[in-house]
Amino acid sequence: MILNLNHLHAKSAAPNAQAVVETLYALLEEGLIERSLFARLRIQLDWIQYKQNFREVVSVAENRDDRGEQRIMDIHVDTRQVIAGCLRPEILRAMARARATESERDAAPDRIALEDFKSFRNSIAWRFNSLYWRKLNDWEQASGKGYEQALPGGSSDGHQPEAVAASAAEFWTLLQDMDSKKQLPQEIFLLEIGVGSGARCVMWLNCLRGLDRQHGTNFYPRLRLLLGDYSLATLEKSKPALKEHADLCSFVVLDALNPLQTLSFLRHKILHVHSTNVYDNLPDEEVLRRDGRLYFVHARVYIPMNDAVRIATTFDMPLERIHAMVERLLEIGPDALGDPARGLSFWQEIWKAARLEERLMGLDELPDSPFPAGLDAAKLEDMLEDAPSDIRFHLSSGALESFSNTLPLLGPRGYLQVEDIFVTEFDQYRVGFHGPGKLDGSVVNWVNGALLREVAERAGFDVHFAPFPYRQGSKTSILYTTQRE
Repeated sequence: MILNLNHLHAKSAAPNAQAVVETLYALLEEGLIERSLFARLRIQLDWIQYKQNFREVVSVAENRDDRGEQRIMDIHVDTRQVIAGCLRPEILRAMARARATESERDAAPDRIALEDFKSFRNSIAWRFNSLYWRKLNDWEQASGKGYEQALPGGSSDGHQPEAVAASAAEFWTLLQDMDSKKQLPQEIFLLEIGVGSGARCVMWLNCLRGLDRQHGTNFYPRLRLLLGDYSLATLEKSKPALKEHADLCSFVVLDALNPLQTLSFLRHKILHVHSTNVYDNLPDEEVLRRDGRLYFVHARVYIPMNDAVRIATTFDMPLERIHAMVERLLEIGPDALGDPARGLSFWQEIWKAARLEERLMGLDELPDSPFPAGLDAAKLEDMLEDAPSDIRFHLSSGALESFSNTLPLLGPRGYLQVEDIFVTEFDQYRVGFHGPGKLDGSVVNWVNGALLREVAERAGFDVHFAPFPYRQGSKTSILYTTQRE
């Protein structure tokens, strides 16, 4: 048995690690764990910082060969949820599922699966995420708080006035330098991906206009700001905030995964692309490297049976109708239950209860290539050359796709600035949980910045990460991408 402590929270680390070891040895001595299974166990002790998340106290992820024999098995313990007396029954529950055949697990009465196992980037979880952004106004009204209030700091780091002023000043300096060298085009194109309320764009334009007036440079009237979001409702909501700058702004329905598809006419023409907390909200998946082999983490969303019974009782529906009602909810929204308010309440209860069951799939077991465009097994192995040999990390598929489809929009001196939560070195995955977590109705994952940097370098771009200095304790980093000279 190998015990991995994946966090640095000292207050809970030592006693919980000891409790896990004592519980497992007691179960071994009682014959409730076979010695052959005990030898294969890897216990991962995590501390999940998201109060809402997809994990039960104890969960299992395993890989089996063609004969059904276990190759590897990881048991994950969320030390934040551990309370006195819970470990024994929770470990026994997880072990029972690990011993069972696939058909036995599917027939078990402890949960209602909402989908089949698949790569997490294709999971129903992202349909919930999409519904949240389409119906953001309805969710906020029902919950009584705005999206930003649900963030860890209670507000978006992207709206910090000092950060916005610094970004505007940096761009004005670039314009001044280009103008002095006769490189500045008549129309100055900018792109904001993920407009939100529009508050950040207003502050940024106000700062740029102030600098323009102060120095008499007359750059401001030449700006052409494109505000992109895939949610038409979000774009409409942001328009009043930008009324003062309306002559400079164009609102564009845009897929953050592929900005180039909509804006191909601006290829190599945009001077500045900016986003805040977009990459961490794009479809993603995880990969495990163990004993020189790559495993992809497949998952399915389920509802624990005790929660399912409670929800069925609350909403006066047969238990077996929950799955179909979830599908209807995701298809048409809160009107699925007839009364929108009732539908919203059902949605919130389902989302709160939703958990993820995982299994590990070897690369050779997958029928199709699991890699996003521009990446394959050989390239990934090269990128992992200096990474820990035993590591679980995000592939950041959505972020990589968005990143790769944004870079061609940049002009020769254009740059991409992303404010988000990044893992900047692979080794950081060994000492912290980085998602998936829940923020109200949306999904959040830390972004594998180390992988983005490797991909960018191979495409001829330089990537730099800077800490976010404008809020004490912030987890945000600032990514800068420029073309290599």
